[in-house]
Amino acid sequence: MKRDRLNTDLTQGSIVKTLICFALPFLLANILQSLYGAVDLFVVGKYCAPESVAAVSTGTQVTQIITSLVTGLTLGSTILVGKYKGMQDLERVKKAIATTLSVFTIVAILLTILMLVFEAPILRLLNTPEEAFAHTMAYVAICSWGNIFICGYNALSAILRGYGDSTRPMIFVGIACVLNIILDFVFVKFCGMGVAGTALATVISQAVSMIIAIWYLRKTDFVFDFKPRSFRITPVLGKELAFVGIPISFQELMVRISFLYLTAVMNHCGVAAASVVGIGSKYDVFAMLTTTSIASALAAITAQNVGAGKEARARKSLWYGMGFAVFVSCLFWLWAQFSPETMIGAFHNDPAVIAAGVPYFKSCSYDYICVAILFCLNGYLNGKAKTLWTMVSCTFGALALRIPLIYFFAEKFSEDLGMLGRIAPTVSFIMAFYTMVYVLFEDKNSRRNEI
Repeated sequence: MKRDRLNTDLTQGSIVKTLICFALPFLLANILQSLYGAVDLFVVGKYCAPESVAAVSTGTQVTQIITSLVTGLTLGSTILVGKYKGMQDLERVKKAIATTLSVFTIVAILLTILMLVFEAPILRLLNTPEEAFAHTMAYVAICSWGNIFICGYNALSAILRGYGDSTRPMIFVGIACVLNIILDFVFVKFCGMGVAGTALATVISQAVSMIIAIWYLRKTDFVFDFKPRSFRITPVLGKELAFVGIPISFQELMVRISFLYLTAVMNHCGVAAASVVGIGSKYDVFAMLTTTSIASALAAITAQNVGAGKEARARKSLWYGMGFAVFVSCLFWLWAQFSPETMIGAFHNDPAVIAAGVPYFKSCSYDYICVAILFCLNGYLNGKAKTLWTMVSCTFGALALRIPLIYFFAEKFSEDLGMLGRIAPTVSFIMAFYTMVYVLFEDKNSRRNEI
């Protein structure tokens, strides 16, 4: 049957094979999705002035606030759907999907209004360079109108992954990525629309992706029919979604705020420093793609296995996944240590940007390894619905560690980007250490209860 193609049981078979087969489409989807911002920055860097690069860099940091909030709620949906899928409770799965889509429609509308109202004050707080301010305003405003598509696509992808299907989300985002690349060149190179063109290309491509996803699922006898009468919030599941998803959204928001603070500090140092942070954030995404993919896959796999009463299988998945994530992260770390110039030059060939970026990349790249451990641990805990712990952990890391350290080093070493680059790996190492202790303690208690 058609539905069987979307119905994958993550509680059976080889753990390594299940993890790889489920995480690989996740990884490919994340690679394609990360190309959105990377292509925007590449095209603007090649065909526009340096202030346009700073505008896209800063604008992307702002729009990622929305993405972070949405990602938290969508992961909550993945965990919710995965749990009831593991319990074989199809009726609850249907209600969880209906609740998710209904909630996300409301969230998208509210986020659009808030971003349009507070756009200018946020950019002022970030010390956006004056020469890049108007371009940044245009970028953020256009992207804000596309929030309904960001929420819609991410909600559908989260539901499918919780249901056990990571392949369809990869296909949908692939369509959006190809269209985004084409429109970037059309709007920026041939139409001369600059920064506004990159934002418009992103919104259009995401809209097309969401529409195609809904059309496809309706044609394949998916468990949810997408009819207006089916969109309703089940109070009990709404509360459960909020209980699991809001802490994840909050932790993502805290991390994003801390990096926005870093952006504000760098913007105060000038266009070159702002460009370095923007380019560095793109490589953060690429270097951590495998890690974030495995962490998200672990959340879904853990949720299904915990729902099915197979916690030992979930634990083994964590250690296999973490080992692979660390291995891949080490490859990016080696690149940053031995040839950071090529990393920066791929986005911008301005000598001042490259000179400022080399020490930053060399020091910041240690974060790739620390984050590989931390994210996998958090993904496992999120799958067990221990989202309150991850929220407290990430909030502590952002407010008590990262922001104070940025403030201190910005005052003492405002021209030393290498020193500022050491902050992220230091914080991630501390967080990974105490999270590992917590996971080992939790697993010890779980094994005792199993006996």
